Amino acid sequence: MSSSTDRPRGIRTRLVTAGRNPDEQFGFINTPVYRGSTVLYPTMDALVHRKARYTYGTKGTPTISALESAWTDLTGAAGTVVVPSGLAAVTIALLASVKAGDHVLMTDSVYQPTRHFCDTVLKRMGVAVDYFDPLVGAGIAALMRDNTSVVFTETPGSQTFEVQDVPAIAEVAHQRGALVLLDNTWATPLFYPPHERGADIAIEAGTKYLGGHSDLLIGLVSANERCWPALRATFDAFGACAGPEDTFLALRGMRTMQLRLKEAEKQALDLAAWLEARPEVKQVLHPALPSCPGHETWKRDFLGSTGVFSIVLHPASQKAVAALLDGLELFGMGFSWGGFESLIIPFDCRSYRTASAWNPGGPCLRLQVGLEDLDDLKADLDAGFARLKAAG
Repeated sequence: MSSSTDRPRGIRTRLVTAGRNPDEQFGFINTPVYRGSTVLYPTMDALVHRKARYTYGTKGTPTISALESAWTDLTGAAGTVVVPSGLAAVTIALLASVKAGDHVLMTDSVYQPTRHFCDTVLKRMGVAVDYFDPLVGAGIAALMRDNTSVVFTETPGSQTFEVQDVPAIAEVAHQRGALVLLDNTWATPLFYPPHERGADIAIEAGTKYLGGHSDLLIGLVSANERCWPALRATFDAFGACAGPEDTFLALRGMRTMQLRLKEAEKQALDLAAWLEARPEVKQVLHPALPSCPGHETWKRDFLGSTGVFSIVLHPASQKAVAALLDGLELFGMGFSWGGFESLIIPFDCRSYRTASAWNPGGPCLRLQVGLEDLDDLKADLDAGFARLKAAG
């Protein structure tokens, strides 16, 4: 999108204007919630030949079209589909890209439900899946087979925060005729332009930063020109459309997403630096910190960082970690992130990683930093660390 003088518009302007057409909504700013399954046609000829902008509820509504159009603009894609959840976005993207007999290379740091889908549904379909070290970079070439159709990336890893060299992986994969899929949920297109970095298909759990308020489930899949026809055809075959209210909330969340991301970045960096100085903390896994492995790749490829990172504690008993967590007042324990509230969960991925060792040397916690006062968050954690010490 550009202005009348062809000057490219800034991201904040694009977020405010993308997918909006008040002239079609009687002057109202926001596209309203269209609920509906049946579309009426004025004539038999129009029905038989589908002469209508919208033909049935599963094929789209003005609300869905507004979000698809806006996300396509933000990601620099040829097209976008909107689905009911982030996991649905992963599965639709994979199913649009593979067939029986294919081979998929999947990053070992991937979101665990994605791993489950690969090890169950794709396996039943006759698709072979091998996992690779997320830091392999151009070394992915040694793992590719003649039938490798997809290399699936996620940067950074959503628990362990390895920063992948997606451009290097994409260069090798494309030379071998494979597609590159990218789960871009942590950074969003605002901080990591997925298609510019080499992804053919980009996946987003809009449940998180697009929604921003922990009250909706939605996923988005964008594709370049090469992959867009297959993605759209697969989506149409499944009829996996997002609900109208969730789509509306995602559109509304998009208008303020950049402001919320910048605040999340600021809050998380401050808290990460504070935690790095704590005696109880062995390591902070935040890609924007110079001390974090992968920082140089993050600095080269990313435009910012968001509010989610992990820490490794010095060795402590499960009882002590539970004492830390169970008494927290502001950090809730719950899965997901990207909302206005702070969250924390323990994790241990040693049992399911198969291609790369994960030996952090202590218990691990993932933090989602919300919009609370930082002094209050630090006080909450400080009291938690006191309980950790007291529990022994």
